[in-house]
Amino acid sequence: MIDLKLLRDQPDVVRASQVARGDDPALVDAVLDADALRRSSLAEFEQLRAEQKAHGKKVAQASSPEERAELLRHTKELAENVKAREAEAGAASARLDELLLQISNVVLDGVPAGGEDDFVVVKEVGTPRDFAAEGFEPRDHLELGEMLRAIDTERGAKVSGSRFYYLTGIGARLELALLNAAVAKAVEHGFTPMITPTIVNPEIMRGTGFLGAHADEIYYLGADDQYLVGTSEVALAGYHANEVVDLSEGPLRYAGWSACYRREAGSYGKDTRGIIRVHQFHKVEMFSYARVEDAAAEHARLLAMEEEMLALVELPYRVIDTAAGDLGSSAARKFDCEAWLPTQQRFLELTSTSNCTTFQARRLGVRERVERDGRSEMRAVATLNGTLATTRWIVAILENHQLPDGSVRVPEGLRPYLGGLEVLSPAGA
Repeated sequence: MIDLKLLRDQPDVVRASQVARGDDPALVDAVLDADALRRSSLAEFEQLRAEQKAHGKKVAQASSPEERAELLRHTKELAENVKAREAEAGAASARLDELLLQISNVVLDGVPAGGEDDFVVVKEVGTPRDFAAEGFEPRDHLELGEMLRAIDTERGAKVSGSRFYYLTGIGARLELALLNAAVAKAVEHGFTPMITPTIVNPEIMRGTGFLGAHADEIYYLGADDQYLVGTSEVALAGYHANEVVDLSEGPLRYAGWSACYRREAGSYGKDTRGIIRVHQFHKVEMFSYARVEDAAAEHARLLAMEEEMLALVELPYRVIDTAAGDLGSSAARKFDCEAWLPTQQRFLELTSTSNCTTFQARRLGVRERVERDGRSEMRAVATLNGTLATTRWIVAILENHQLPDGSVRVPEGLRPYLGGLEVLSPAGA
């Protein structure tokens, strides 16, 4: 939820953010009108309630039965009016909250305007292999995975339907190696590792901003009125819901390992081969609670850690500054790291890191106590997230490190997590 004071004081800033995202700027005026109605309704309610209390004293002081009867009649009218104004004020507040929830986070200065294709490349790291110069045509990750008996999509579809799969043998070990390397990286940087719930209550899912325009991506468990998470960001954001946190010694940093579930609604026909776009996967997600003043520096820290992980597995990649229309409702800025995918001659997103400023914390009631002008006051904190490793990384690792015979060289950074294994060899080789 955006800061209502910001919207009142600087509506043009919020309108500009809406335009940059491709959202309706008229929603800002609708919120301002609803806010004005709420405040006037509350004022009328408070005025009538004060009059009601004062009138009650007059009844007790009535000097005759007739005067008392008249005062009681008027008291009844006042009570009915107070009740009506209270209902109006409640309805106005509910309407304001409903409209506020429709406004996405205000994008930060410097974020590119536009949609999915309007990102800005921040940098490129590493050089893609020239397979033609090496004298062979690269195989895609699924062909390699099947040769290694590492990926089984046929039986995944038989058991669970399309976009499901099994990781078998070295495939399972490779995923565990990746995720364990990510946890080790997180611990090295002072993050607390967490195994998080993968089912959450509606108020937590709503608080993180995932029940907006992309709610159809989420699996809903109707019998329990709960949701399966698409990222442990959701559970980590809810960890301190309705709490006052202490950030006096720096941000609170967590790294959540969880299964993740996404319906992939609207992706019909996209990346249907292999394990690029699937319904279930595993991920290690960083999450930080930080002071607003520290949020930009913390965002840079998360991005640097993601790049360290990409260096660990020796992948050529680029970093992009995501355009406003592709941020999602919660993020005020997002950087994606995309690895080169040889067989498709394109970059594939492997990680993203988002600065959500105070948007999620306002919805979830996560605050801190600060001293200002000699007085103690409460304020919302900033939340940030970023991916350290996920199942999709296997795609880029297999394709970028393959050898002519279908074997795959293990990046040196992963070898300690695979018992020192240097090469993954096809079955029967």
